Amino acid sequence: MYKIVTKKGLAPKIKLFEVYAPEIAEKAKPGQFIILIIDEKGERIPLTIAGYDTKKGTVTFVFNEVGKTTKHLGFLKEGDCIGSITGPLGNPSEIRDFGKVLCVAGGVMIAPMLLQVQALREAGNTVATIIGARIKELLFFEEKMKALSHKLYVATDDGSKGYKGLGFLKEILEKERFDRCITMGPVVMMKNVCEITKPFGIPTIVTLTPIMVDGMGMCGVCRVTVGGETKFACIDGPEFDGHFVDFEELIKRQRLFLPEERLSSLLWEKLGGGGFGRK
Repeated sequence: MYKIVTKKGLAPKIKLFEVYAPEIAEKAKPGQFIILIIDEKGERIPLTIAGYDTKKGTVTFVFNEVGKTTKHLGFLKEGDCIGSITGPLGNPSEIRDFGKVLCVAGGVMIAPMLLQVQALREAGNTVATIIGARIKELLFFEEKMKALSHKLYVATDDGSKGYKGLGFLKEILEKERFDRCITMGPVVMMKNVCEITKPFGIPTIVTLTPIMVDGMGMCGVCRVTVGGETKFACIDGPEFDGHFVDFEELIKRQRLFLPEERLSSLLWEKLGGGGFGRK
């Protein structure tokens, strides 16, 4: 059992958990993920590692309460235990001195990007970071990211804070040359970033966490097409060269079970799940 040491609300429906998992913390590196199961009846969900502390023996992750399992997870409290956490899984990020690196993060993936930015700075890189969300209320870690980045840009889909949308990214690239771009966030956002960076010839790394089940390469559910070849995101990734990813196929696969996912979430709430953990 994995005890929840810290629980924080970062934004509406976005929560941070720090969990006691010393064996995972000892081996975890930026870019890797875990597979979490709340209890014996729970489903397996992938969550990107957002931090680890070998002295405390803890691992940190951030999630958005959007489906049945993440809503259930959000009801747990400090001191509660999670049934199973498997990790660290996937290949670590390539961290070295590339020169000038642009990091673009959206939504809950701002959290693991903070870990990435810290590692890149420690490796000697000059780092410019963009963080974004649908609305300003969903932004978090702005001050922490500002402290670690040489430059920080903020964007929202509706323009409620910072730039509106990602159109300004092209203007940045026209003025400044980067040796590498790393992007984490919603698939559509990463697709847009790759389309913007491609004409500038900037290697662009994306983090793919599509539908996963076992997370260890046995089920084949997380298959993605990269450079015309079938890859498994859990063992070949989760990071890939975004300019070779078939995003149209990936988006189609992610939306395949949306009706079932929504129904599962609604049924869980209607049948009493919404009261889980309440006194």
